[in-house]
Amino acid sequence: MTVHNLYLFDRNGICLHYSEWHRKKQAGISKEEEFKLMYGMLFSMRSFVGKMSPVDIGLKVVMNTDLGVGNIRDVLHQIYSNIYVEFVVKNPLCSLSEPIQSELFRAKLDGFIRGLPFFSARAG
Repeated sequence: MTVHNLYLFDRNGICLHYSEWHRKKQAGISKEEEFKLMYGMLFSMRSFVGKMSPVDIGLKVVMNTDLGVGNIRDVLHQIYSNIYVEFVVKNPLCSLSEPIQSELFRAKLDGFIRGLPFFSARAG
């Protein structure tokens, strides 16, 4: 079991951050095109869900894992509240509408992901 990659999108579809760890398959297109396709899928899902619940959340977090990992809702919440909020939102040098440049954010996120019980160093 492992984590393959993680995307952070703002409400306008801009990819604020992308990381990958054990990604074996590549899309065969540029990262920018991949980001557009991923956000397009999220936008479609949001439109569908919006018909049932009108509450919109600005930040979209997508983590691709092995199927055996199970529910990662708490992990995504921890990434948002303990890493994104602490090292991006509370950082006056970070713009919330531009890709994240903070090395501290990247290091904290990477350390957190690598410390997850389902992250396998042997998966790569």
